[in-house]
Amino acid sequence: MTIKEHLRKNIVLATPVIIGQLGHIMVSVADSVMVGRIGVIPLAAATFAGTIYHVLMLFGIGVSYAITPKVAATDTKDRPRLLKFLQNGFFMNLGLGILLFTLGYFASHFLQYFGQEVPVAEAAGSYLIIMCGSLIPLMIFQTFRQYAEGLSDTFSPMAVSVLANLLNVFFNYMLIYGKLGAPALGLNGAGLATLMARIIMFTVMIWWVKGKISGFEWKYDWSGIKDLLRIGLPSGLQYVFEIGAFATAAIMVGWIGAEALAAHNIALNLAAISYMAATGLAAASTIRIGNQIRLKDRRNLRIAGFSSFGLVTVFMAGCGLTFILLRNVLPALYIEDATVQVTAASLLVIAAAFQISDGLQAVGLGVLRGLTDVQVPTIVTFVAYWLIAIPVGYWLAFHGGYGVQGVWYGLSIGLTISGVLHIWRFNRLSKKIKFV
Repeated sequence: MTIKEHLRKNIVLATPVIIGQLGHIMVSVADSVMVGRIGVIPLAAATFAGTIYHVLMLFGIGVSYAITPKVAATDTKDRPRLLKFLQNGFFMNLGLGILLFTLGYFASHFLQYFGQEVPVAEAAGSYLIIMCGSLIPLMIFQTFRQYAEGLSDTFSPMAVSVLANLLNVFFNYMLIYGKLGAPALGLNGAGLATLMARIIMFTVMIWWVKGKISGFEWKYDWSGIKDLLRIGLPSGLQYVFEIGAFATAAIMVGWIGAEALAAHNIALNLAAISYMAATGLAAASTIRIGNQIRLKDRRNLRIAGFSSFGLVTVFMAGCGLTFILLRNVLPALYIEDATVQVTAASLLVIAAAFQISDGLQAVGLGVLRGLTDVQVPTIVTFVAYWLIAIPVGYWLAFHGGYGVQGVWYGLSIGLTISGVLHIWRFNRLSKKIKFV
């Protein structure tokens, strides 16, 4: 295949995945935009609860990614083996969803110890419980989504995610503001809307792909689950280390004040949109690499990987330019507070600077996951964010006099280091991979 053909295939495969990935983050964006209209405290509470919730959610999503490279590297005619991955993945994800909800429930009882303003911590508790409850149907959805994507069917999950996102906005309108005869539940209404939309989402997804899962049986084998966890747990930890760093950053920003935290939420919401699009490209690159491993084609494996790096660079550069040009417009969509808008605009400029680094590290994890190389990238992610980004951000914010902007400078450094090291490792491993 030529580079042009690889680029075309990457785009065709990645576009539905990107839209589907955006469905996850757009839930939070819709919540923030609509909750922001009822005040700074609810918006700050959504941010605070969201920092914990997103760590749990992305860990779960990361673990579920183990299904895709296994399916992508399997002959499509070997249906019993494919269904085995699906069945083991289902029970793995169901158990994980219940565990994540339990962790979120207990965390909700200790929010007052994170140094946030009292009204913010109080409002965040019940919202966090509801959002973590939605992780159970989300993880069931992820099982069938990753299975379908491993078979190169990226359209079905995308269509279902779009439907769920539209339902979430509709339910938000009803339950946040008390429209169409529903009670006005404010922030908790946003959480209930998400829960309802995700229950519908996994139900529709199973119905949609029923032809691909015929023969599914309610059984599993523990050795198969352990095989998936061998890839999934490090992949999940990669997200925990990265998103956990952003969550810790939000907590540090909360020490500065509710207005700074609200501005951080707005800028992070917008940066998360481009990031989730990049993870869509990363998911597509995992599929492409898995397919080339099945074909034992080293040359096209390397081209598929590097063409993914090229695509994400161009895409994230465009996102960065958008953030700069619209830095004074986008925050106004969230909140009317002028101080929050100005602070958020300054953070969007910093976000623009690290867009390419963010995209490269995301795709780097994707191509390495396709090679089933997950241990070393996990260590790289931990070092880049927890030993470099967070300490540097803390020092710049509270000792260097940069405030909330200092926290974001630290995150930018961590993303850049991570991206460079992932590219270096893919180049090295793809040259010497041994096909079996």
